[in-house]
Amino acid sequence: MAQSYYIVFSCLFINDQFFHRFAHLLTDIKKNITFAAMKYREFIHEALTDDERTTGALQKPVLVALSGGADSVALLRVLLEADYTCYAAHCNFHLRGEESMRDERFVRGLCQRLDVPLAVKDFDVTSWQQAHGGSVEMACRELRYTWFEQERQRLGCQRIAVAHHSDDQEETFFLNLLRGTGTRGLAGMRRLNGHIWRPLLGVSRNEIVTYLASLGQQYVTDSTNVENNYRRNQLRNIVLPILHQQFPDAHQRIVDTMSHLRDDMALIQSLAEIMLPDPLHIDSATLSSCPQAATLLYHRIRHMGFNREQCRQAVAAATQSHSGRQFTGNGYILHVNRQALDIEDANNHPTAIEIPIDLHNDVLSPVKITVSHNNAPFSPLMCDGKTRVAFSSKILDCQHVVLRHWRRGDRIKPFGMRGSKLISDLFADMKLDTAAKHATWLLEADGSILWVLGYRASALFPILQESQDYLLLDFQKGSQKAKK
Repeated sequence: MAQSYYIVFSCLFINDQFFHRFAHLLTDIKKNITFAAMKYREFIHEALTDDERTTGALQKPVLVALSGGADSVALLRVLLEADYTCYAAHCNFHLRGEESMRDERFVRGLCQRLDVPLAVKDFDVTSWQQAHGGSVEMACRELRYTWFEQERQRLGCQRIAVAHHSDDQEETFFLNLLRGTGTRGLAGMRRLNGHIWRPLLGVSRNEIVTYLASLGQQYVTDSTNVENNYRRNQLRNIVLPILHQQFPDAHQRIVDTMSHLRDDMALIQSLAEIMLPDPLHIDSATLSSCPQAATLLYHRIRHMGFNREQCRQAVAAATQSHSGRQFTGNGYILHVNRQALDIEDANNHPTAIEIPIDLHNDVLSPVKITVSHNNAPFSPLMCDGKTRVAFSSKILDCQHVVLRHWRRGDRIKPFGMRGSKLISDLFADMKLDTAAKHATWLLEADGSILWVLGYRASALFPILQESQDYLLLDFQKGSQKAKK
């Protein structure tokens, strides 16, 4: 009987212990859930600005670059949580065999579960490199962003969201520093650059992983991230861990410094725009009077693809009155003229224009040239060699007669000279500035320049004394205008 009481008491005691342990377990679970929810809310708050957390900031959907890795998956979940309408875009470069296909399958499954429309694009990186050159990294970047922009336009998205975070910023700082750079390179990536949006720049990789863990959200890992074949990976896996071990606050200090540099860049850009209001026409005297004129010019025109050395040389040429120099940017041409620096769109540059003409008739456009088929015996006194010239009628046998503007390397065979002369030297003799050079028309027949209208005729297609077989061309100089 006593044994039975002992068994019952023991069972009650055990049940009571189990009850207390179970209650403690529930409390711990509740605390963990509360902590996870708190971290989840903190992450959303940290990732997005006040404006970005309201859908009113964007009236159109966002295209999310989705690789399947932790960063891009977190980006998609954050934007969905903030009630953004999202489309996803996944690039398959087929560089990692089955792993590339695994990533694509994961992304397809994720977007299906989250009900996010997905576009997938296969790329042939090797073919692109053969056609354009460059590294694998550069090829993938060019292919990726070109396609993203095409998809953005096709889908009507306002922005392309990419998952760069603060660790990427720190790596960019050191990569640019070691390559050699200025303030802009050390300032790192901007949160919003055109249509490219980087919402996660304010959070770290560790915070991203913690956020995904709080959601129970899986992601894929690129096995090449642990390989040290690329400089960024060497920096990430070897150099920065040592730096962080020796200087625990280094990451945040560097990120803060980059933020300060971006503020400085914005100020410099504003000052450049105030001091040089028209970037396409910059008065040389005004520029030369500015402190650090080359640096000021660089910050005013760098968006057109001009570098610091070009700006330094352009300022030196303008200061020393060395007109005629040209510098090529990204689709733009800078001309150093006598009193100003002028920049024009290379696509509209007149050197590319050729206008076929028929010398059987008067030329009415782009300039006015009266063509006379004269029967009177020829005399050199009929011509001045500049605005009124004459050529043998054999010129009519030429298959390709055009009016065009001067190009570098053009040569002419003038009367009274042996050999040929560069037209650029002819312009220099006449002290023409760049604008006047490019406004001047040339008459070309089957590849040979016969006439620099208004300035000099060539010795080609000569006319015998008192011959009646010739054309007299009379150029109305006031009609000259560069074709745009």
